[in-house]
Amino acid sequence: MNIILFGPPGVGKGTQGVKLAQTNDMVHLAMGDLLRAAVSEKTDLGIKAKTFMDAGQLVPDDVVIGMIESRIVLDDAKAGFLLDGFPRNVAQAKALQTMLAEHGLDVDHIIFMFASNEALLERLCGRLICSACSFGFHRHYSPPKTEGICDQCGSALYQRADDTEEVISQRLEVYVEQTSPLLEYYGDDEVFCKVNAEAGLEQVYEALLTAVKG
Repeated sequence: MNIILFGPPGVGKGTQGVKLAQTNDMVHLAMGDLLRAAVSEKTDLGIKAKTFMDAGQLVPDDVVIGMIESRIVLDDAKAGFLLDGFPRNVAQAKALQTMLAEHGLDVDHIIFMFASNEALLERLCGRLICSACSFGFHRHYSPPKTEGICDQCGSALYQRADDTEEVISQRLEVYVEQTSPLLEYYGDDEVFCKVNAEAGLEQVYEALLTAVKG
């Protein structure tokens, strides 16, 4: 089973995506993780991506697609993969579809997680990220057992510098602008569905399970 899970910043796709992938024995693929791994391992694509990142530019779609391609052909991805937060626009969606078709692969579920801007602002302003494993927590909704320490690996937690109300509002505006055409592109696909992510973690997770089992 292959899944695309996308939605605005703070909607919970990272936390839910990891859990959903683990439950279904799938590989969880988040673009940030793929980029960091490729750069750290100094792969050809990683070296190419780093030149754009160092210049403060977006990594081109063909490089990103190449990273996804190099990951999904590995043995552990044969049981399925979950793409977390990708694609972000129609051009990426088309390039992804072409690449998957070349490998005889398809997407079984395309899920858009949504929430109001008010809910997203509240979540992002209280978000905490593990400095080592990138696992996410929240000061109010899902705090760590020990303040400032990751439950998963014991490393220190931090708040992203861009998790301020002003910056978040701008990010949400950009996201809506870029993603609206993507929602139209996927809207009529029979495997596309929307999941309201404003409920509690467990309720949202149950909704996602229902979506992928339906």
